[in-house]
Amino acid sequence: MRILHVLNDIQKIGNGIINVAIDLACLQAQAGHDVAVASGGGEFEALLADYGVRHFRFDQRRRPVPLIKAAQRFWKIVEAFEPNVIHTHMMTGVVLAKLLKGSANYAIVATVHNEFQRSAILMGLADRVIAISQAVAISMQQRGIPASKLRVVTNGTLGSPRCRPLSEIEPLPLHRAAITTVAGMFHRKGIKTLIDAFTEMFTSLADFPVHLYLVGDGDDRAEFERHAQKSPVGDRIHFEGFQPEPQRYLLATDIFVLASDREPFGLVLSEAREAGCAIVATQVDGIPEVLEGGKAGLLVPPRDASALSKALIQLLSHPTQLEMWKQRAPQNLEWLSVKRVHQETLEVYEDAIRGFDL
Repeated sequence: MRILHVLNDIQKIGNGIINVAIDLACLQAQAGHDVAVASGGGEFEALLADYGVRHFRFDQRRRPVPLIKAAQRFWKIVEAFEPNVIHTHMMTGVVLAKLLKGSANYAIVATVHNEFQRSAILMGLADRVIAISQAVAISMQQRGIPASKLRVVTNGTLGSPRCRPLSEIEPLPLHRAAITTVAGMFHRKGIKTLIDAFTEMFTSLADFPVHLYLVGDGDDRAEFERHAQKSPVGDRIHFEGFQPEPQRYLLATDIFVLASDREPFGLVLSEAREAGCAIVATQVDGIPEVLEGGKAGLLVPPRDASALSKALIQLLSHPTQLEMWKQRAPQNLEWLSVKRVHQETLEVYEDAIRGFDL
């Protein structure tokens, strides 16, 4: 099978969309398929080359002149590579693949990573639409994408070709107890809620030695740093920026928190589970699926600092409960492997090809 993935870029910045696509491309090439990626480029070009994945430079910025050039470039890539399947991970790629298809002999598969974006409805132009969680599938169906097009392939990161095995990674010497999040510094990730919950904890645990580590970068980071500086425990809140190997933090973490307002899946939760963190996360979108309905981590309401604070206090005040949740997290991880995602995605490709009668 000849598979072309279409992305904005392949920079190594912790973007879950990019990570998922890179994992797929590498495993598909390893399985003997002819695979290429069209993108604006980035640090993952070297990894793709190691796996024999071709890279085509492709700029799909959404401005008139670049888009005209993108359309011309896209068609040249299709002519050169002759894909059976174009797998696009962004809206612009779906539109170009559909509009420029003509008599070309390919099926279009689109993965909906951020269904909360208004433009996500355009992913329905594809022949098959992959939802990364049941929650995303339900949402997209409610927005008008036919169930006949939708296929659920839940995300998974374990065994990724991007990462060293966990056994080879040394944990960092963090202050303990350590509470950590790994997330983009954006409002939808609930960073302010987490800072407020951490501050509120100290009305009950004033003398407890606990620190908060915020791992990640993003447009709203400066605002969150100013917010943390106003906290009476601001000296215990550490902004660590983007880390290419966040597992070093997870292995030294007591409680991992994902306080998102919207979260189609939450890739980092699989990594936190593998690292054996006790987990507290919001009960939104795909998060309960990753935590198996609360079996692998505590679920709290979104945008509720008091509820999050109470959950953290409960764990830190009761070591036996904390240990219990640490032991629960890494159980039943097989379904979160990249191999399973790879196999199920190939099945979607084959279904798209049959359904489109290529």
